[in-house]
Amino acid sequence: MGDSSNSNVQKAEELKLRANDAFKANKFSQAVELYDQAIDLNGSNAVYWANRAFAHTKLEEYGSAVQDATKAIEIDPKYSKGYYRRGAAYLAMGKFKEALKDFQQVKRICPNDPDATRKLKECEKAVQKIRFEEAISVGDTERRSIADSLDYHIIEVEPQYTGARIDGDTITLDFVKQMLEDFKKQRCIHKRYALQIVLQARDLLRAVPSLVDVNVPNGCHFTVCGDVHGQYFDLLNIFELNGLPSEDNPYLFNGDFVDRGSFSLEVILTLFAFKCLYPTGMYLARGNHESKSMNKIYGFEGEVKSKLSDTFVELFAEVFCCLPLAHVINKKVFVVHGGLFSVDGVKLSDIKAIDRFCEPPEEGLMCEILWSDPQPQPGRGPSKRGVGLSFGGDVTKRFLEDNNLDLVVRSHEVKDEGYETMHDGKLITVFSAPNYCDQMGNKGAFIRFNAPDLKPDIVSFSAVPHPDVKPMAYANNFLRMFQ
Repeated sequence: MGDSSNSNVQKAEELKLRANDAFKANKFSQAVELYDQAIDLNGSNAVYWANRAFAHTKLEEYGSAVQDATKAIEIDPKYSKGYYRRGAAYLAMGKFKEALKDFQQVKRICPNDPDATRKLKECEKAVQKIRFEEAISVGDTERRSIADSLDYHIIEVEPQYTGARIDGDTITLDFVKQMLEDFKKQRCIHKRYALQIVLQARDLLRAVPSLVDVNVPNGCHFTVCGDVHGQYFDLLNIFELNGLPSEDNPYLFNGDFVDRGSFSLEVILTLFAFKCLYPTGMYLARGNHESKSMNKIYGFEGEVKSKLSDTFVELFAEVFCCLPLAHVINKKVFVVHGGLFSVDGVKLSDIKAIDRFCEPPEEGLMCEILWSDPQPQPGRGPSKRGVGLSFGGDVTKRFLEDNNLDLVVRSHEVKDEGYETMHDGKLITVFSAPNYCDQMGNKGAFIRFNAPDLKPDIVSFSAVPHPDVKPMAYANNFLRMFQ
């Protein structure tokens, strides 16, 4: 018995070393699988659980990371890395107060560790700032619209400004093309024009229902893209491969336009400008990152403050609340950012009836649309992310049958080839940010649907070079420590 037990411990240690190598090579899913095997052989080693927690964090599976780190702490309450990993996962979820408790515990265990001291101080500062902002903020019901108080007409454009210009109130293709070129050279457009684009996009977006019906005439096509996450140069590459958006070449971008990538402002202004130019050539859906809490953590807020102003931060937050939540193409293809629901029987009319003009709630249909993920096994399970849920092929099948639909298209997850088909071909994930965060090595993809058959034609593409501005360059310094 002793020999067998020793042999398992030794095998587990070998698997851990292989998992560590996979992690170093940015192969985080492979690392999780190898840590799984090590834990199966020796589940009483806190290091394995903490290491797997770190791999889950890299995969944005923060709920699973919290569970694993908690297990490491249960096995060894004096293991500082367990608290550290759990604190980092809480931080990524925006749960600053829980994170603070864990970093305080790290400091107690390692009182002389300068790194622990520094992180604790930074965390305390972040929590103080959030408490202050909460204290001075007003509720949604009391808040007056910032957009209604802004007028781009009264902003003067200095004679020395040499960038793209809008003549009057109408955004033109010439302006948009010039803007794209300016962005390529890392030049921002004038605040007047940025404001004009955002306000005009807001008027268009808030006029549509929470679920938008898209009609693609026979012989025409329609392209669906997934997360772009501030990767402006990869967005331009999509347009190179598939043509600029127009009434004859319409696109749907399925949420998560911003955050992580450090050209998020360029991405959102480009998408909003095309929306203004061609209202039926550019459809936009909300993702979980079109929210204040995510933008505060993952860089968009800092980027907007740096490139434009604090006022624009508030304006974008307001306009993001106008983005619709779902699209249905020709009454057959259902497109949402995240996924399906914790209950059966949800009808398209229920989605259309959602009052979306708010920050995403922590539960309910709107939360699940933005956060949920498919799982290979049937039924429903807890979300690896700690928000939303996981849903199986039987859930997808019933939802499609209940609403006389053929296919679910969703985004929200990195895939090696930029896409993945699941649930007997009834669900496709599409993700359009190749080499995500400059480290994942994945391809991006988009889907072209041709009417009337709407058979998905999936195109994968690789990352293109971009200027040397790192992902999360505008994120809070403290939060960057854990990326």
